[in-house]
Amino acid sequence: MTMTVVFSHGLESGPWGTKINAMADVARAAGMAVESIDYQGMREPGPRVDKLAVALADLAPSRTVLVGSSMCGHVATAGAAQQSMAGLFVLAPAFYMPGYESLTPQAPDCPMQIVHGWHDDVVPVDNSIRFARTHQVTLHIVDSDHRLSSALGQITAQFGLFLASLGSSG
Repeated sequence: MTMTVVFSHGLESGPWGTKINAMADVARAAGMAVESIDYQGMREPGPRVDKLAVALADLAPSRTVLVGSSMCGHVATAGAAQQSMAGLFVLAPAFYMPGYESLTPQAPDCPMQIVHGWHDDVVPVDNSIRFARTHQVTLHIVDSDHRLSSALGQITAQFGLFLASLGSSG
């Protein structure tokens, strides 16, 4: 059974933005299937978590990798915490945000990596440092802002290494 990578975009983005397209190319090159969920118009994390759960219903969790950005870094983490995924890769995840601190999910029982920019003015990098320290999760901090556009090459390289660490796609 082929491994599937499921992408979840951030609040102000769409299902096939620049980062998702670049990472999808990496996943396809590794022989994996890719899907990207459209959350446009959904401003709260709860309904996004529910939509992700529906999308995952037909996939084998042990052959599924979740990728989430910003608010959907939080959403993908919550989804991965609900069932044992093959892996979780999140970008500038909206952990410990004011008004939503109690909603920050626990780390899932699967390999997880976080990428965050030093110059993020939307989600403080300290939030990812706190999460990574609390849950002993690998954290990559790059010289970029919330969009992480200037670090796209680093992100895709790290994502490729992360996928390779999960094992065979076949």
